[in-house]
Amino acid sequence: MIGRLQGLLAEKNPPQVLVDCHGVGYEVDVPMSTFYNLPALGERVTLLTHFIVREDAQLLYGFGTAAERNTFRQLIKISGVGPRTALGVLSGLGVADLAQAVTLQESGRLIKVPGIGKKIAERLLLELKGKLGADIGPHQGATTDHQADILQALLALGYSDKEAAAALKALPQDVGVSDGIKLALKALSKA
Repeated sequence: MIGRLQGLLAEKNPPQVLVDCHGVGYEVDVPMSTFYNLPALGERVTLLTHFIVREDAQLLYGFGTAAERNTFRQLIKISGVGPRTALGVLSGLGVADLAQAVTLQESGRLIKVPGIGKKIAERLLLELKGKLGADIGPHQGATTDHQADILQALLALGYSDKEAAAALKALPQDVGVSDGIKLALKALSKA
């Protein structure tokens, strides 16, 4: 029903913002990825929205990009995932990171998001496979498997997602798992 809001940013109280549209203030819940990209108070803002009507509430969710809104809509279609959980996933990972986690079937990255347990993480990976993971682009099967194994090893050793992903990008494409882990650890120790 309400697909887009354009107006002045009146308030910012994470995860909620107030958008003044010609004298009418709309309370909109946004993921942190959108929140961090908002302009200063009093400036014009445009948000793509998703409107949910429940028996006890009418809720408006806002997004800075169409990809965020589409991902949110995919997430809330999954049994056991409500709008709050979907916002949490987008706030914790972002669209690109979520797509990568789905492509590589990494439940460990999803479990790190508050409110996501092992069962929900596995359901997300299963339900989103083919819908979200394809956003990353084509991968070669063997290389993807090696990269996924190296990434899992780095995460198990206590490195953050960002550190592990950065180390993985620096590796040659055709590296084996054990050599890849050694090279990644060497690169991380220098950082």
